[in-house]
Amino acid sequence: MDDLRQNEGVATHTLDRDAPIFDPVDWRLNDFEAALCSETRSLAADLFAARASGIDRAARFPTENYADLHSNDLMGICIPSQYGGRGADLRAYMLAAAEIGRYCGATALTFNMHVSSCLWTGFLADNLPMAAEQRDSHNTMRQRHYHRILKKGAIYAQPFSEGGDAAAGKTAFGTTALVANGGWIINGQKIFASLSGHADYYGVLCTELATADATPSRANTMYIAIDSRAAGVSVEGEWDPLGMRGTVSRTLVFKDVFVPFEEQLMPRGVYFNAARQWPHMFMTLTPSYMGIAQAAYDFTIRYLRGEQAGTPAVKRRMYATKQLAVAQMKIMLEQTKSLWFQAITEARPNPSKDA
Repeated sequence: MDDLRQNEGVATHTLDRDAPIFDPVDWRLNDFEAALCSETRSLAADLFAARASGIDRAARFPTENYADLHSNDLMGICIPSQYGGRGADLRAYMLAAAEIGRYCGATALTFNMHVSSCLWTGFLADNLPMAAEQRDSHNTMRQRHYHRILKKGAIYAQPFSEGGDAAAGKTAFGTTALVANGGWIINGQKIFASLSGHADYYGVLCTELATADATPSRANTMYIAIDSRAAGVSVEGEWDPLGMRGTVSRTLVFKDVFVPFEEQLMPRGVYFNAARQWPHMFMTLTPSYMGIAQAAYDFTIRYLRGEQAGTPAVKRRMYATKQLAVAQMKIMLEQTKSLWFQAITEARPNPSKDA
């Protein structure tokens, strides 16, 4: 294995632990993607990596990392450029987020929840058909959310799970939005809700009801931003899990929470169409794990070379069994990268079954 060989009297490749996960030349990234990945990789390596173990150990939200993301103008990574954001599409975001996941999985995973609120309302929505009036309404409403993020550093979460089949698109969401004068009355709960207690706004998927006795329908799914400070919003439960500790995914409860109509993240009916036409929109969690896979390989190489901090400086790379295991690990990593890269490259509305 070239990655295990170093200074052995022949010209060999040595592992640069800060090299891109996806080399811009080898993977034919465009200039925007390459620059964005370089930026997130540097930020995560320089600042997030040193904090990652403490965040996991304490099972706390990576608040300081979000302050750095805001100060580096990355909170609006997927906000369209005409609104002052970076304008990253799905592939550019996924590649850049994988570099964050390589150094702090908790930050990458929670950042996905925030970014999805911008990606779904931005790049994805812009590639969906809408009536002119609906499009105008969407542009007006999303500007409100983008301003909060860009100017105030607002963090948006995206609580999904309720413990049933709604998140998989098989049934209507149990969280309901009853139409009221000037807005909705929200009732329900979201379990395993990442960023709970730390987000400024919760982008909640819920079922709109015209009347209290109306039959819930998936077609009436609404995507609404709920202010975390609103009356009736509460966070419940302890948080001390085995994994995903820095996501702080506690239970969110909504009890008669009033939300005005202008807090829509997508106009009525748009989310339902997006979920049917944009299946890749549910892949935005995966960059975290792509980055973690690369980090696991990086760690293994450093350990076998005797270069991993906190372990004895003993070289272990000369054993054939370890060389074989690393070779198998490398093959699996490259296979994963290839399939993942192809999937995010082919992402588009109404893809073929093979995409």
